[in-house]
Amino acid sequence: MSNDCCAMQVGQQVSDFKLEIFDPTKSDFGEISLAAQRAAKKWTVLFFYPADFTFVCATEFAALAEQYDEFKKMGAEVITVSTDTKFVHLAWHQNEKMLDKATYPMGSDPTGKLSRQFGVYDESTGLALRGAFIISPEGKLLNAEVNFYNLGRNVEELFRKIRANIHLAASPSEVCPAQWKKEGDKTLKPSAKIVGKIYEAMK
Repeated sequence: MSNDCCAMQVGQQVSDFKLEIFDPTKSDFGEISLAAQRAAKKWTVLFFYPADFTFVCATEFAALAEQYDEFKKMGAEVITVSTDTKFVHLAWHQNEKMLDKATYPMGSDPTGKLSRQFGVYDESTGLALRGAFIISPEGKLLNAEVNFYNLGRNVEELFRKIRANIHLAASPSEVCPAQWKKEGDKTLKPSAKIVGKIYEAMK
């Protein structure tokens, strides 16, 4: 795996990037950039995965497709990214029935530049690990999750993190505890009064 000293850390500003994409909504190629996402004031979810025409990846793509409309309603764009070319993305989308409902942009990172930037590039294979990264509309990296090749991600948890980030952006004096799921669930307001008394504060 990459030993890149400059891999992104949560809390840092993400430098602009551009990706060639296959756009399933147009059945055509295009380009997407973080600068454009920021200009549109959108949340950006980078969803790295090892390779097209593989096994766990197809199930993750189907799970993303089920929630994609909800992501968009929250002002978030999901960009899947692998080291495959945009042409392979097109071929996979055309052939794999698990991707029938996938309409999010499929990004191509054949040189591994973006994968290295986020610390998910595996130098021994030339593939990206299963990394999921949430970037705020201001361009700050807020969440990072990395799985090895053989474990698929929970898209519901990714969705929960977006919801929590939106709530926390509007209510910066609050924090979301472990079981927070949706607006209206209990949050905490850190202060000296609740130190050592979280049990009581959660009631």
